Amino acid sequence: QVQLVESGGGLVQAGGSLRLSCAASGRTFSNYGMGWSRQAPGKERELVAAISWSAGSTYYTDSVKGRFTISRDVAKNTVYLQMNSLKPEDTAVYYCAARRGFSLTLEYDYWGQGTQVTVSS
Repeated sequence: QVQLVESGGGLVQAGGSLRLSCAASGRTFSNYGMGWSRQAPGKERELVAAISWSAGSTYYTDSVKGRFTISRDVAKNTVYLQMNSLKPEDTAVYYCAARRGFSLTLEYDYWGQGTQVTVSS
């Protein structure tokens, strides 16, 4: 059974930083891309960042470019999202996801349960 477990969310002041982690288990994730998406109240879910299996390819939505960094540790089956210079508009539930290949859409095979990130002004 595949499991993606996020951690690292919380409450932070604007301008602060958080590091989200997502531990994957239950299968071999060779050739699987990973992504982080978020959903704020009343808004549609959006893909925030994605990374290919080799980490040779990454994607960031425009609003987080230069502030967020996605990375992965293949040996640990873990993907990270370093979030700096956080803004109140970054407040959302953040979800980790996995799929074969590399996708810039929300079409992922596996999803985590989500972790809340709240940025106060």
